[in-house]
Amino acid sequence: MAGRFARTPHVARKEIAESIAKGVFALMSAAMILPLLLIVGYLVVLAWPALSWEFLLDVPRRGMTDGGIWPAFVGTLYLVGISLLVSAPIGVLAAIYLNEYAKDNWFNRLVNLAVINLAGVPSIVHALFGLGAFVYAARFGYSILSASLTLAIMTLPVIIASTREALASVPMAFREACWNVGATRWQTVRTVVLPNSISGILTGVILQVSRAAGETAPVMFTGAVFFKGVERGELFAYSLREQCMALSMHLYTLATQVPNVKESLPYATAVVLLGSVLLVNAAAIALRAWLRGRKRW
Repeated sequence: MAGRFARTPHVARKEIAESIAKGVFALMSAAMILPLLLIVGYLVVLAWPALSWEFLLDVPRRGMTDGGIWPAFVGTLYLVGISLLVSAPIGVLAAIYLNEYAKDNWFNRLVNLAVINLAGVPSIVHALFGLGAFVYAARFGYSILSASLTLAIMTLPVIIASTREALASVPMAFREACWNVGATRWQTVRTVVLPNSISGILTGVILQVSRAAGETAPVMFTGAVFFKGVERGELFAYSLREQCMALSMHLYTLATQVPNVKESLPYATAVVLLGSVLLVNAAAIALRAWLRGRKRW
């Protein structure tokens, strides 16, 4: 028919190849999502008899074979919150220096290499460092402060790396336009670079909550305790210089150290920990999407 292109064998082969590629990519996406759905579904089914607000707000009872997880939940909030208060400002400021101010010389290349390597150090190594540096050398003892500082050291390299990537995503033309009108480097960073990279920076920082909340070895070596008596629903249950319970260690304890525990309790603890992590990740994704929507480029 006039005005229409003929569907040649070459075009047909391209369409078939495109369909196959699309199907393979869709299959790989499903292969990534399906295990997560299976894990979450399996945990929820086994944890369902124990899941309730009472389980979250109550304290462990009868030798930890009954009751809830409130002391461990609050302890995790303390550990994650304090570690982020320490690591986020240091990581962001260090990334700004490395990306915006540091010259390309052997020393700064060595610093970049150290940051990359530290991001891959196993958590047990960070735990031993925290034990020696904060518990013994700094004489903080086994405490929330020691555990939080250890988690901060552990998450710091990833925050630096993610912040540098966010800063590098801002076009150089933006910086050059500011410099051409007489702005200083700091004015450029403060008024142009940071506002246009804040979505990536905040996402990188928030996602470290997942890692900090799920780590067991660092808190076990430096500040977590098997059991700590607190009042039901009490939010300010700990001080910085005392030990605390943590969800990750509490889960390990219930699963391996407590005899005759209800089968649903360890799974319910795992669901709360996993749900908290997924909720934080979802908040990070939503925040990133909202901030990206406000960009003008």
